[in-house]
Order: sequence, then structure tokens, then C-alpha cells
Amino acid sequence: MSSQGPLAGMKVIELAHIMAGPACGMMLADMGADVIKVEKPDGDDSRRFLPPEINGESAAYLMMNRNKRGIALNLKDPDAISALGKLLEDADVVIENYRHDTMERLGLGYDTLRKRNPKLVYCAISGFGRTGPYAERGGFDLIAQGMSGLMSITGEGPGRPPVKPGAPISDITAGFLAALGCVSAYSHAQKTGQGQMVDTSLFEAGISLTYWQSAIAFATGESPGALGSAHPLNAPYQSFRTRDGWINIGAANQRNWMRLLEIINAPELGSDPRFETNLARMQHLQELVPILENHFMQHDTQDWLDRMEAAGLPAGPVMTISEMHNDPQALARDMIVETDHPRAGAVKAIGLPIKFSDTPGAVTTPAPTLGQHGAEILTEHGYSKDQIRSLEEKGALIAS
Repeated sequence: MSSQGPLAGMKVIELAHIMAGPACGMMLADMGADVIKVEKPDGDDSRRFLPPEINGESAAYLMMNRNKRGIALNLKDPDAISALGKLLEDADVVIENYRHDTMERLGLGYDTLRKRNPKLVYCAISGFGRTGPYAERGGFDLIAQGMSGLMSITGEGPGRPPVKPGAPISDITAGFLAALGCVSAYSHAQKTGQGQMVDTSLFEAGISLTYWQSAIAFATGESPGALGSAHPLNAPYQSFRTRDGWINIGAANQRNWMRLLEIINAPELGSDPRFETNLARMQHLQELVPILENHFMQHDTQDWLDRMEAAGLPAGPVMTISEMHNDPQALARDMIVETDHPRAGAVKAIGLPIKFSDTPGAVTTPAPTLGQHGAEILTEHGYSKDQIRSLEEKGALIAS
């Protein structure tokens, strides 16, 4: 697979399934790396995340695995393990999110691989990391969100049940952190010839998203709780109900607070001692919100948005996912893209959120069917047609 992205020439072997590892591989592939996804005989578990499906293909799998080539190997067969070892001999990066000792049991652990390929960047994504008392625990996004503190700061407020953010943010963030780690270690290897282990986890990904709330806890000794859509340090900075929906208001400094009062025609709030400063507004937030909402309920969301844009006040609608997909800014930034899948047909996906002026990344190919590129990949690694046929006949290589 040829590419003009900034990572063109990087060879990545992805031994990962479902979300965190595939998110890492997806980011690298979108930026030009040749990512070879190695699946088990029945495929990545996300192939069975149904519904929804597109002509029989899992929408979840299609989303996370575009721009990759696919090979399916039965790693219970020694010849399949040997084939995987061959792929790894000249790889720049390997990504894996297997259980703690799986690669070691296959004879392909980090210590073994670094001897065969000193420049290899070995990226391990797990629930809790490679060290520490939880190192051997399996990990899931829900568990990481709870243990990282995220669920204690998400939701409507005191006395309400803990809430998980709608997106699997520990999984996705771990994947993106892993991609950053891979690129950083790859840069080092290009300069020195020495690869290294990149180790991150869902738990650490969740913790990294608590910067503001951790700052509060460190400073006060008390853990902040959920605030709905409100901000823990600034007010008003949250969602408000309008006559026909919801609007987010970013009046997070004194200048924007005064602009807001002009827009809603409530100058008296500016001299109210409860709301004169950000500190006062935070202390009296429960009193401020209903006062402001009474004003916002007088007009529709778009009317308020027009007024705020004219005044230079940060604001935006609360859109559904489908509304976001059709938003002109999302479209202008190529955040909604389309590929042509051999079975599913035209498939829409989320685009690359990083833009490069000289070496643009792109979403150009669909997610592979199971084992779609197996023969092609093994041919590139010195296997003859007879050898490939033999692997297929014995079930070591699965062809689509």
C-alpha cells in the first residue's frame, strides 16, 4: 500500500482487537503507515458487534479498520506463528492489546523480538499497564472510566447515579496516546537504530482526562463531583435550555460575562454581588442557572446563536450525531469521508482530525474483509504460491 502521508514508509503490524489497539493503528494508517492487521480465524471481535450492519458487515469494524491491510492467521498453528514472526522481522512498529503474557507464550514477546529486530517499537496497550499490582488484570473501558475517577465527575450532580460518558473515551484516548508513543519512539529509532517498549493503558488514559478535577483535589483535599454540563472552574460555562432546544454558552471570563448580559438584556446581574466575579458566580451557580435559563427560554436556539456570533461570544448548539455529520464545518474539514467496500458498498467514516500542510493524511481504503490481503502480504515476505496454498489448506492462513 502506497501513501503520501507523513508516516509513509512506516510498517506497522497490528495485533489488536475491538477499540484501543485498532484506534492506534487507524491513526497511524490515516497518516500514511502501512498497517497490516492480523486477525484470528473468526476475525476481530468487533466484526460481531451487530447491529448495526451494512450489507452484512459490522459498522463498528468498518469504522475502526479503514486504511489497513488484513491477514487472518490461526496462531494455534506453529506455521502461522512462524509467518507472523516473518512479518515482524522488518516491521517498524507492532501494536498489541492481548492479555498480559500472550505474546510471550507465542515466543514473540518484547525481549525476543528486540533481539531479532533491534529497531522495533513494541507498543503494548492494556487495561492497567505492564507494571504495578494490577498489571495482570484484563481491562475494559467501563472499568477504567470508573477507576480513573471519570464517572464520579460525570452526570447531573450530587445524589445522582454515576454516569459513563457516552463515548468509550478511555479506549479511544488510550489508542491515541499509544499512537503518539509509537510515533515518538519511531522517531528515536530512526535517529539511533534502537527501538523500545511503548506501554500505556486504559486506566492511565482515563486518569489523563482528569487534569482540572485533579488540580482541584490536590489543592483542596476534596474530590469534586459531577456538575452536569457545567465547568468546575468557570461560570457560566454550560448548557442552557432554550425555547426549542439547548445551547452551550462559553462566558468563561469577565469580558464574555458582560457581553452575555448585554445580549440577554440583563445588566442588573452585572452589579449583583452574587454574580460580580467568577468566584461569586461559582459560589452561587445554583442561583445563577435558573435566572439565565429564564432568559434563554424566551427565544429559539438559532436566534440566540445569531446574537452571540454577532457579539463575539462563544456559543454553539447541542447537536445530535447525525446533525454533526451534516454540519458544514465538519464537512469542510473532511471529518466525514467515504470509502467503497467490496461487500458493504459505500461506507461513511470519521476523517483524520489532524491536518498536514505538505504531507496530508487521508482515508483512502475501506476496512479489509477477513484475510483479504493474506496472500499479498505473505508474497511480499518471501512466501511462494505453493507455501501460501499449503498454509490455507491446513487452516493456518484464512482467506476471505
